[in-house]
Amino acid sequence: MFTKAPILNIINQHNMRIIHKRIVPLILQVIGVMVGIMLLQACKKDIADNPEFGPGDYPRIFYAQGNFPQAIIIDQGGSAKYGGLTYSPAGKVKISWKVNDEVKSNDTSFTFVPTTGGEYSIKLEVELNGLVSTRSSQVLVKPATYTRKNFNKVVMGYLSYDGLAADVKWPFITHLAAQLGKVSSDGVLDITKGNANQLADELVARGHIRGLPVLLTLFGRLSPVDGWALYESDDMGTALRDATRRAGLVTQVKNYITASRMDGVDVMMTDFNGSPNYSANLTALGLFVKELRTALPANAIITITAGAGWQHWEYPDLSPVDWVNVRAFEDGVHVGPGAPVGQASSLDFMKTAANIWAQFHVAPSKVVVGFPVFGLRYTDLDANGNCLSWGSYDYASYKSILAIDATADTKEFINSAKGIYYNGVPLIKQKADFIKASAYKGMYGWYIDGDAADTTKSLFRTAFRALN
Repeated sequence: MFTKAPILNIINQHNMRIIHKRIVPLILQVIGVMVGIMLLQACKKDIADNPEFGPGDYPRIFYAQGNFPQAIIIDQGGSAKYGGLTYSPAGKVKISWKVNDEVKSNDTSFTFVPTTGGEYSIKLEVELNGLVSTRSSQVLVKPATYTRKNFNKVVMGYLSYDGLAADVKWPFITHLAAQLGKVSSDGVLDITKGNANQLADELVARGHIRGLPVLLTLFGRLSPVDGWALYESDDMGTALRDATRRAGLVTQVKNYITASRMDGVDVMMTDFNGSPNYSANLTALGLFVKELRTALPANAIITITAGAGWQHWEYPDLSPVDWVNVRAFEDGVHVGPGAPVGQASSLDFMKTAANIWAQFHVAPSKVVVGFPVFGLRYTDLDANGNCLSWGSYDYASYKSILAIDATADTKEFINSAKGIYYNGVPLIKQKADFIKASAYKGMYGWYIDGDAADTTKSLFRTAFRALN
């Protein structure tokens, strides 16, 4: 006869065998993982501290994010610091810090303090048994002072609001106007774009290193490609018409010019395009440039970008400005219901627009004549082959035109959409030759980030070579 106790013992033994069968392998697996982690950590420590390097093993450089900036922009007299670095195998590597390929230090850390403006290459080299590991950094230094280059004629490039520093073709301009100063109706100057990624600092540094002035473009609401006012926009005009807001804007501009070391301003006063306040806006513009001239340094450059339409009669006295950028493109004849398609920015129209300003407003030596770095693109035509309506056209950048037709630089029309008319290299050369032989101050192009990536097809290169 069986008792309960032996039966329970048998059951317990059976359960223990099951538990042992399931749990022990799991415990062993966990232990294995822990041992692996410990060995890995030990290996890492060994590598970082003092590993046994075999043939073909390169030395290592360890640093946290920010300890070795790959690109940095500083002022002359500032410093670029490279610290918190460790090397492996510790104490056995040969360290060299080079500035423009010249050894400056053999320490584990390095601080670069430039005495002049320029672009510098910082290279860290770590050598072990003839094998070298490297890290590189670029330091752009904004000069404390610079001397402006002299040129026969002005060739000013406009960098649009969406432009990047890499878009600027520095060898082919004499001045840069950067569209970074957006003015709202309450008179607030928004310079967010220039502060992002140190864009303004980079433009000023690269310009001044080359002896080229960089201007802050002030603007209201503009259309994207042609850079002119949205119809009935009135933001900047509203700010300028109010004496208190205008004075506040002058102060903001002055402070920003001082802080950024920019060389002046271009006032892109477009707030008369359909605005019922256009007359009052233009009157306020005259007051604004006078107040800017008083507030800014004596050597500050002040320009305005103006139109050549019928509103030109109401422009105020502009004697305080250094020159006027005449928007001598988009003649207005070739857009709108029933308008004949064609070249809106011809050589003849450029001559007419320039003459308007030289004859009625300022001396020829204060006239800088514009050329477009974009084309007029028709999107719909009527039965007679004319522009169908006010909504039947838009614009295409010059570089996008080249993307459609790689030979577009040799022409001024391509058969895309319902036709695109633009200025190619031959027409820009004709315009530049005319300006070269005249008393006009020079040319400007809207916009430099719309130019060809291939410099042999560049409109700015064509204008610059003809004028200088």
